[in-house]
Amino acid sequence: MRYVSTRGVAPELDFEDVLLTGLARDGGLYVPATWPHFSENAIRSMRGLSYAELAVRVIRPFMGEEIDEEQLSRLVQEAYSHFDHAAVAPLQQIGASDWLLELFHGPTLAFKDYALQLVGLLFDHVLTKRQERVTIVGATSGDTGSAAIEACRDRDAIDIFILHPMGRVSEVQRRQMTTVDSPNVHNIAVNGNFDDCQNLVKAMFNDQDYRDSLRLSAVNSINWARIMAQIVYYFHAAVSLGAPDRPMAFSVPTGNFGNVYAGYVAKQMGLPIRKLIVGSNTNDILTRYFTNNDMTIQPVNPTNSPSMDIAISSNFERLLFELYERDGHKVAALMGDFQDTGVLAVEDSVWERSRELFESWRLDDAETAATIADFRARNGDMLDPHSAIGVAASWARRPAFGLPMISLATAHSAKFPDAVERACGARPELPPRLADLLQRPEHYETVPNDLKTVQNHIRKLSRII
Repeated sequence: MRYVSTRGVAPELDFEDVLLTGLARDGGLYVPATWPHFSENAIRSMRGLSYAELAVRVIRPFMGEEIDEEQLSRLVQEAYSHFDHAAVAPLQQIGASDWLLELFHGPTLAFKDYALQLVGLLFDHVLTKRQERVTIVGATSGDTGSAAIEACRDRDAIDIFILHPMGRVSEVQRRQMTTVDSPNVHNIAVNGNFDDCQNLVKAMFNDQDYRDSLRLSAVNSINWARIMAQIVYYFHAAVSLGAPDRPMAFSVPTGNFGNVYAGYVAKQMGLPIRKLIVGSNTNDILTRYFTNNDMTIQPVNPTNSPSMDIAISSNFERLLFELYERDGHKVAALMGDFQDTGVLAVEDSVWERSRELFESWRLDDAETAATIADFRARNGDMLDPHSAIGVAASWARRPAFGLPMISLATAHSAKFPDAVERACGARPELPPRLADLLQRPEHYETVPNDLKTVQNHIRKLSRII
């Protein structure tokens, strides 16, 4: 399997190099040169497989001959052996044709674990084989950071630096990152928002001398391996409910577009997905695009769903690459204009094609809180604010096309206890293994939103030089 950049200039790479590279050298994102495809019979044969067995079947085609099936199976089994539910990603029926896909049973209680527990092991495997080490730099709006740290902690071949926006993640989210006491883990609180953190990371990757001297790599969703591992739970849910003989729709709360883009890839691979609903909070650049073809950068407003407080959805570039028939030069021009003007100008004909699969729905904090309360009254369970947005979007849109609907529950309600308690009057509790989280000592540095300051801080602490 070969991988190409969405901007058409960076060299093609194999899977291992894409894993270690993260962002392409031309500023683009890597995608497979061709999409693997499963026949209907091949999808039927996935019925009855465990989550780990299914993961091997789904992601094996993306690796070529670089990691053999036996080795991959060992890594996948290890990745999901510490999840709290035997099904790994259980489905809960919440209505006559509505299901909730619970993606919060991993070590850090968020959907990012489903990719990063495996990606961390893949990094370790490849770096050990090559006798190399890397410096991982990532930005988080809340959940990626803790999941990445948990996956990479205590690994001798990796130093990991995670930037988070100071004061714009929940206390539980912050402490899941900052209470990890490991010599290779470094937390950086940036005086800014998530997009400031993301821009700092991209600038470091685009500084080729700095990038090469520290052997920078990435674990957020600019890294293809993250998307690859997330495809699995779409297959898991769809096959459990009758795919390929039963079409269905998914509702996905998303800010950076990576989670729902994994659903798009699953469709390209043969799943009968008829609709993907994008759920947004008031930072609604994706809803504005899919509703009105308006992708204009606006200021970020803090909300009760902070992981979605994003002005620019980085993974949308991967969809844009497909919509423009893989014309990397066109995508590069569009993204350059977007950076310069703050407006992504997509032709109406291209926008209309995107709407054949994608729909969108937007909720403010009050509507999100009402959904949390309504869901508790209907089902007796608590949703976190992000999952509530996905559920509300599914309730709003499913009657329009009458398909079975799967909503992605992307985080445990206990990660956002204050917001949940205000909404429904009950306070969710952390699992026993995290019960003392709020008493653990924290380790992090606060820095200004300044590229040179951040670069110097990372260079000082990196063990590569």
